[in-house]
Amino acid sequence: MQADKLSAGQYKVTATGFLSLFSIVGIMFYGLPFFFDFWVKEFGWSRAMVTSGNLAGKVIVGPLFGFAAGWFIDRFGPRRLMLSGILMVGLAVMGLGIMQSTWQFYIFYFLIALGYMCGGPLPNQVLISRWFSTARGKAMGIAYLGIGVGGMLVPHIARWLNQEAGWRMALTVLGGIIIVVAFPMAWFVKENPDEKTETHQTPEPKVSLSSVVKSKSFYLLAIGSMCSIGAVAGVSQNLKLFLSLDMQYSQGQAASIMSLVLGSSIIGRLLMGWLADRFAKKHVMLLIYAIVSLSILLLYSSTTPTAIYVFAVLFGIGLGGDYMIIPLMAAELFGVKVMGRVMGLILTVDGLAEAFGPIMAGALRDRTGSYAMGFTALIVLSVVGCIAVALLPGKQKDLSTKTGY
Repeated sequence: MQADKLSAGQYKVTATGFLSLFSIVGIMFYGLPFFFDFWVKEFGWSRAMVTSGNLAGKVIVGPLFGFAAGWFIDRFGPRRLMLSGILMVGLAVMGLGIMQSTWQFYIFYFLIALGYMCGGPLPNQVLISRWFSTARGKAMGIAYLGIGVGGMLVPHIARWLNQEAGWRMALTVLGGIIIVVAFPMAWFVKENPDEKTETHQTPEPKVSLSSVVKSKSFYLLAIGSMCSIGAVAGVSQNLKLFLSLDMQYSQGQAASIMSLVLGSSIIGRLLMGWLADRFAKKHVMLLIYAIVSLSILLLYSSTTPTAIYVFAVLFGIGLGGDYMIIPLMAAELFGVKVMGRVMGLILTVDGLAEAFGPIMAGALRDRTGSYAMGFTALIVLSVVGCIAVALLPGKQKDLSTKTGY
């Protein structure tokens, strides 16, 4: 689409992405860690246990449903999957409010992982990529602002709900908010632009999925994104536990720092989206990953209040660009024709890292009595991601095929 004149459909697609990511990622993914210390105290669970829900869910969901979800989106469009995913996530978060045992914990997290795959970043990335070309980075950045806004608000909302009605009712209300906010817009959005608005786009050569998965670029992108996402998730999912139980911050102080991280991610998404439309996406990706690596180092100086707030700002900026740059890089390397299936595969390995990173950091904390080893492991993971991205080409040279896709 032309960047200087957006259609009503493009505005609706961007708004749909904003609201669904606000709910499924902002409220759910960044809201649930606020309750981890409550579960540790009430159920006597370890840090590894309360951070293991994502791992348990995504180990099953990713390998079994990741490629299938991408295939479904490429074949039938993202809308129906988005609607089912929104409902699953909302109802599962409400279910966590009534859980009494570990098996219930894992069942609801399985539903959350499945709903996240169906209604979260994957369908929104494809939807936006279908509607935008020259302004794709800007549109993706605006849609991904929903994560920052949702993640910034949810700690304060959750803290207030917990004070007024307890953590169980707080989760019930948050699950309802997810459905009410995200479902209506996804119901009415169009999956593809009209033919008359597609004339401005340059036709892409047909690309086979087999040629993509045989390319070195695919594996470098998968490894790079997997490592950085694992590091980011490892920090964000353990941050409340670290601040509340280890550093003895009050619930209000911890909520403020978590909110600052997600508030800063708004700056990161806007800034990195703007940069991605103007500079080589590989270089923007390297900048994001370097910021993530450097910000985690500041956690070693967490006894200094200034350091923790500088960490929150820098980590938030890196966090804001991290998830958003992956589909932009994938679209540049492989095009949008097979993007659903390509991102289905990449998000599968990213999801495993997103689940494994937090439990690794939590388990090292349980074993050593300190997060020092866990943070070191996450920094190493992030640096490996930087190296993989540095080896990527600027653009894919030729993956076209006459056999179609």
